[in-house]
Amino acid sequence: SFNLISRFKACISCLIFKLTWCSVAQVVMGGDSYGNYLSINLGFGLGVTMGIHIGGGVSGAHMNTSVTFAMCLIGNLFWKKLPVYALGQLLGSFLAAVTIFWLYYDALQDYCGGNFTVTGPKATAGIFATYPAPYLSVAGGFIDQVVGTAVLLLCIQAINDQKNCSALSGTSPLVTGLLVALIGISLGSNSGYPINPARDLPPRIFTAMAGWGTTVFSAGNNWWWIPVVAPMFGSVTGVLIYKVILFFSDEFNKYANKHKNKLQALKKESRSLSTCN
Repeated sequence: SFNLISRFKACISCLIFKLTWCSVAQVVMGGDSYGNYLSINLGFGLGVTMGIHIGGGVSGAHMNTSVTFAMCLIGNLFWKKLPVYALGQLLGSFLAAVTIFWLYYDALQDYCGGNFTVTGPKATAGIFATYPAPYLSVAGGFIDQVVGTAVLLLCIQAINDQKNCSALSGTSPLVTGLLVALIGISLGSNSGYPINPARDLPPRIFTAMAGWGTTVFSAGNNWWWIPVVAPMFGSVTGVLIYKVILFFSDEFNKYANKHKNKLQALKKESRSLSTCN
């Protein structure tokens, strides 16, 4: 029963979040009339916020497979829940792609005349999945995704860590949404910052089925696997960096407190000697 509810919640959270691809559709097909790069990032950030509000109570709003994997790795989540959440994330993402396709079907026909392409002046595949900039190498793209996902996990842990400077009570969804928008604004130009296997693979599969063909996998030097694999490495990197920071911070505090206590004892002893004299 819990697995079913968790899967459903993860699916709905992902569906709502992924519907923010509509902001991409409006920019691609509407030009400057219906938004710009900033509006895309704001749409993604607010989509994350709404997804957390919807799914946070039961599933913890797990919308990112790399985040779920990292939480299992550090013991914040049971490994048996990973396939449950992952399935919900993948299904929600696929359903979002289907929904957006039918929602904007008439606009797609008007924009490209039904000629669905991955590259070129009328390319529309980028509405659904990410593709690298022409200058980006495979190695550069992999590093881009590792760094972007590491930043995401590093900050998510800080936002929710009650022992650190966590977000104020009730503001975590908004702050997390702002984090995603920040990553997009600052790290999005290389490849559109997928930083989530569930965000990229299901809609890519859908576009292959819906008329864009297998080019969605071969484009960008076979880019498709990088948003699936690299974020997993990035998530582990992010949690490890945060754990290392906390470890050295704790050790420093212990060292400082130890010497502080010794100093206080010496001062007390010095006063006692002065009194005796």
